[in-house]
Amino acid sequence: MIPARAENRLILSKHRIGRVCTVLAILCCCLRAGPAGAQQQQEPEDPEDEKQIGLWLDQPVSVGFAPDKSLEIEFHERFDDGASNLFEYFVQAGIGFRLRQWLTVIPSYRYQRFPGNPTVDYENRLLLNFTLSTSRGLWRPNMRTLIEGRFPDNRPASARLRFRPGIEYTIPLRMTRRPVLVVNNEFFLVPGSNSFAAGGKFTQNRFQFGVRLPITDSFAIRPYFMLQSLNLPTGWETTGVIGISLPLRF
Repeated sequence: MIPARAENRLILSKHRIGRVCTVLAILCCCLRAGPAGAQQQQEPEDPEDEKQIGLWLDQPVSVGFAPDKSLEIEFHERFDDGASNLFEYFVQAGIGFRLRQWLTVIPSYRYQRFPGNPTVDYENRLLLNFTLSTSRGLWRPNMRTLIEGRFPDNRPASARLRFRPGIEYTIPLRMTRRPVLVVNNEFFLVPGSNSFAAGGKFTQNRFQFGVRLPITDSFAIRPYFMLQSLNLPTGWETTGVIGISLPLRF
C-alpha cells in the first residue's frame, strides 16, 4: 500500500503537471493566433473594386462660361453583385482649361462614399486630368492621363497614375446627329506605396467600348460595356460592367 503522505504528494504532482500542460496549450494557441492576427492587419482590398457583374450610371455635366473654360461636374453611381447593391457613389467638380485646340487640362476634386464597406467609409481625391485629342476625318484619337491623390478614411494617402488611350469613330450614316463609336483602354499604376492591398504596381485595367447617341445638340446617351481587371494579392480577377452615361453640355 502507498502511504497517505506519498499519495497526497502524487496527487499534487498530477495537479501541477495538469496546470503546466494547460499553460503550454494556451501559449501554443497564442502563437498560432499571432500570424492570423497579422494577416487580419493586412491592408484591405480597394473599396472601389466591385464583385460580379456591375452597373455604372454616369452623369457628366459641362457648363461653358468662356471660349476656353468650362465648369465640369460629374455624378456617378456604381452597383455590383449583379447590379443589386449600391457599393459606391461620388460627385466630382473642376474647371476645364482648353489651353490648345488639342489639349485640355482639368484640375478637380472628388468626394466618394462606399456604403456598407467595413474598412473604408469615404474617400477624398484630388485629380489632374490631361487630355490630348485631334480629328482625322471621321476618326478622333485621344489620350487621357489622370494623376490622382487618394485620401481614404482611416488609411494612409497614396498616389495613382491612369493612362487611357482611345479612339472615337463617327459612323457615316445619313443622320443629322450621327452616332459615335467609342473604344478605349485604361491602365492604373501606383508608383509608390499603396493604401490598399494589390498584387503589384500595375493594379487595374479597364477595357471599354460603347456608342454615343446624340439626342440633341447638348444631350446624348452612351451605353457601354467594360471589362474591369483587378490585380489582387491572389491574382488577377476580371468583372464585366454594363454602363450608361448621360453627358449634358451647355
